Amino acid sequence: MKKWRLLYCTCFFAVCLCPFVGMLLNQEGETEAENRRLAEFPAIRTEEGDINREWLSEAGEYFQDHFAFRSKMVTANALVQGKLLGVSTASGVIQGEDGWLYYKDSLNDYLGTELLPERSLFNIAHTLGIMQRNLEQRGIDFVFAVAPNKNSLYGEHMPYYDQCKVTDENNLKRLKPYLEQEGVNYTDLYECFQEQTEVLYHSRDSHWNNKGAALASDRILSALEKEHISYEGEPYEVREDFVGDLDKMLYPEALTLEEEVYYEHAPEFAYVEEVESNFAPRISTVSPEKEGSLVMYRDSFGNTLLPFMAEAYGKAYFSRGVPYQLSDADTYQADAVVVERAERFLPEMAAAPPVLEASPVIWEKEIAEKSDNGTSWITMKPQGVIMQITGRILPEYLKTDSEIYLRINGASIYEAFPMSIETGDNVDSGGFCLYVGVEKLQEGPDFIEIMVRNDHTMEIISKQQVEEEMNK
Repeated sequence: MKKWRLLYCTCFFAVCLCPFVGMLLNQEGETEAENRRLAEFPAIRTEEGDINREWLSEAGEYFQDHFAFRSKMVTANALVQGKLLGVSTASGVIQGEDGWLYYKDSLNDYLGTELLPERSLFNIAHTLGIMQRNLEQRGIDFVFAVAPNKNSLYGEHMPYYDQCKVTDENNLKRLKPYLEQEGVNYTDLYECFQEQTEVLYHSRDSHWNNKGAALASDRILSALEKEHISYEGEPYEVREDFVGDLDKMLYPEALTLEEEVYYEHAPEFAYVEEVESNFAPRISTVSPEKEGSLVMYRDSFGNTLLPFMAEAYGKAYFSRGVPYQLSDADTYQADAVVVERAERFLPEMAAAPPVLEASPVIWEKEIAEKSDNGTSWITMKPQGVIMQITGRILPEYLKTDSEIYLRINGASIYEAFPMSIETGDNVDSGGFCLYVGVEKLQEGPDFIEIMVRNDHTMEIISKQQVEEEMNK
């Protein structure tokens, strides 16, 4: 009996030690199959030279991400949970019906929960309106497009969540009236995809397929009135060779190949620099037979949009950087600027206004003045040759569509971008952000008046002496 107990204990500890021994034998490379960033091995000392007190917990996270045969074990567990119980083991993935997978970040929008405040919707639309008016004054066309969440279009494969729905309203539907109010040149891709009879998204990926990308690019380029090749009706072949991003996250060692569309006429353009994939943060392209220059700010939906957009312009620059650096329009002598954003990222748009140096505005009417202080804080931070001025206005001083202006040192008045900011667990929509050239400021503290405009009235709600923060 003792021998059997000894054998049992030996086998038990041998199995427990396999992942660790496998790491020593360089088996950890298998974890590369997972579509996420894994923990790095921790340093014993911090950058300041002190002992890293978090070393043990960080080492535990490293082992959890890198132990040998991890991806196989992760996949086996996911298959049991997903195939038998219909449950996803990946925190960012929803296991849908009929083999469909959804990105969990889109769930709140789908359920109609934690929707943006009306003021945040205004912040997005008004910021886009300021961008468009600035670009149009420089002779540059502008288009804004939203890539719909997969479950917004194809929610019939979502699991039991339907019974938890609060409302059919979502951020995108509620944003549209504000875009119309601001006169934003908006291309409604949601409506466009709804009109299609076939499914144009991958079932195991969070994005549209190549045919969907061709459709979206056609609508965007048409909105820009840019001559281009329409791929509607172009011959194509379907290959079963596509691996979805959600599939990689959930089943790293048991991937399911999906169908993808490949047009016989591949978009004709060339990359200026060597590019590993279209997910690179910055990409420049040329199409020598075409004219014009494009700057496009995009996210992962732009990976498949890029070839179709690049083909239409002699030069194009694609950026995933946030906040948008609108000086790119000058750098690349753009004829057109496009902002493409995934529906699930709309809340981020409310909190990340673009970097754009403001020009003075003319206000000839009387400016009223309140005696109390309507701001809770204001800061100035140098950003190269421009200064970033940010702050927060107390809620009682703002209506949903109030505009925010700053007068600096009693001279020029500038309109600030409205901005949503996080305050603990809540979102405060009363923030603002202004970029002005450092030459507009004086040495030492600057005298800044914060003003709120409602319709045809302007009111000073705060006066402050503000000194720039020193870079640490």
